[in-house]
Amino acid sequence: MTMLKIILAEDHIIVRNGIKLILDSQPGVQVIGEADNGKEVLDLIASGTIPDIVLTDINMPEMDGITLIRELKERWPEIKTIVLSMLDNEKYVAQAFLEGSRGYLMKNVNEDEMMFALKTVHSGTKYLCCELSQGLLDRLLHNVAAQTEQTHMQIELSMREIEVLHLIAEGYTNQEMADKIFLSKRTVEGHRQSLIDKTGSKNTAALIRFAVTNGYLN
Repeated sequence: MTMLKIILAEDHIIVRNGIKLILDSQPGVQVIGEADNGKEVLDLIASGTIPDIVLTDINMPEMDGITLIRELKERWPEIKTIVLSMLDNEKYVAQAFLEGSRGYLMKNVNEDEMMFALKTVHSGTKYLCCELSQGLLDRLLHNVAAQTEQTHMQIELSMREIEVLHLIAEGYTNQEMADKIFLSKRTVEGHRQSLIDKTGSKNTAALIRFAVTNGYLN
């Protein structure tokens, strides 16, 4: 069995011992080094202790986790990093990934998810813990719903405009629409232009996309 080699960077000794105990109890996982800060991690690697993954906190003395991630990416890009932190602020999560981290876990993550994250990152895929993923998804859905509601509130289409919108989506020309709904071609052209202006669409394709996205063609 190939051993997954880990260096653990955590300045709180009790926390570090607890994490090490969990990792050492797993088959196929070996903690080959421990460090109080990022500088100690770099010293370990420079001296020949080469891990597959560095599991690091963010807030540490002398060299923090974000700086460590940046240094590892520049000097040993083949070594992957996973953040294990109490910080759930999106700014820290985004910064960690932008600097080169391959994963981000909260310290209250359970044993099974921690092992899943290690294996996922080792296989070459990024991983964000379930707690943070759920929070991001909830905010995304809330924002999309709010934007859709705001769009509906701001744009009021008449029944005639909605009728014309449906016909545009079905591919009718202005003259064909005029004949179908008993209006002059000029009036239909006016409704088409009004739809484009109200929705802020650049052309007919953008207008149809807006209509589909906002439920006008359901």
